[in-house]
Amino acid sequence: MKFTASLSVVASLISLLPLAEALVGSSWSVTNVPTAGLTDITFPLTIVQADHISGYYFAQQFGFVGSGIGYTGLQPRPDRNGKPVLHGVFSSFIGGSTTADRNCHSGADGGAGVSCSFEWNGVYGRTYNLEVATPGNRLWVGTAVDTVTGKGSTLGASPYLRALRESKTISKDL
Repeated sequence: MKFTASLSVVASLISLLPLAEALVGSSWSVTNVPTAGLTDITFPLTIVQADHISGYYFAQQFGFVGSGIGYTGLQPRPDRNGKPVLHGVFSSFIGGSTTADRNCHSGADGGAGVSCSFEWNGVYGRTYNLEVATPGNRLWVGTAVDTVTGKGSTLGASPYLRALRESKTISKDL
């Protein structure tokens, strides 16, 4: 079963709120998840306009019932060689998560888990599908897919202690 949550984002004056956790948030949930559970979820995300600097974070946070949270998102970066750069992130905050992926490292925001990221020359105003999926064996992969070219950039992979398929409901709260 596949679930797609649509979200287009316009950057705000987040630099004026340096201690804020989120400037804007919304909640969603998936109910009636099949017994086998979800194997993937896709978050379409468009950064219409934002300064090309570090400091903004456009993300979707998701919860695995009884096992912790993760998030995936995009961050603007300073232009490189005259071209815009996007920084894609995929993180697990589940203690015991491990990784062997070159785009990942142990720890998530100073705590337990794994964080993965990848930078590429992105296009502002273009939608990227942020996909979180499992090919099985409790391995989870984060990917950013350009909806115009179809090209995907793997943000990283991490085996979670408990798989999303074990959950009956997943929920997000920014």
